[in-house]
Amino acid sequence: VETTAPPQSKMTGYRRTWDKEEYEKKASERIYAEENPGLPEIKVKRELLRARDHKVDLDSRLGKTIVVTKETPSALQGGYYCNVCDCVVKDSINYLDHINGKKHQRNLGMSMKVERSTLDQVRSRFDKNKRKNEEAQKNLAEDYDLEVRAMERQEEEEKQRQSKKQRRKERKKAEEEAASADIDPEMAAVMGFGGFG
Repeated sequence: VETTAPPQSKMTGYRRTWDKEEYEKKASERIYAEENPGLPEIKVKRELLRARDHKVDLDSRLGKTIVVTKETPSALQGGYYCNVCDCVVKDSINYLDHINGKKHQRNLGMSMKVERSTLDQVRSRFDKNKRKNEEAQKNLAEDYDLEVRAMERQEEEEKQRQSKKQRRKERKKAEEEAASADIDPEMAAVMGFGGFG
């Protein structure tokens, strides 16, 4: 039985033996970097983290049945597919964790650092929130008027119910009178009753 081993190791028999030359080279590079701290490290300049400009689609495939075979591309398999990282995540919570995570943001070319706000941006945000609170207070006053109108509407509905009840009683009384007019009083006396009700 043949087993596949990682590319950096060689298999002899059943034990794994490592490529000593490769690891000696890596160790010497590391030691050289530690001894010469003045050497500039190559850093990739990434742009700062910014807000997402699109809506995350979590509901489009919800409740759908999909037949998955060996030939089905990973983008169409069950779960959520990330085309940036080329991976499939099985549920929505893990998908949201993935797209907000470090690996995904790095693949998008962003660092996890956020731009520092300026004083003008903070002031404009405060003004925006103040206007929003004022609008909420105004809507609250309109809601109060709405509550008064709701009370008036309930009183109206109660009056309508009372009038319907009264009309029903009158209709029932009229029907009873009409029914009693159809019965002959002599026949009713012979049968042993004077009337209904």
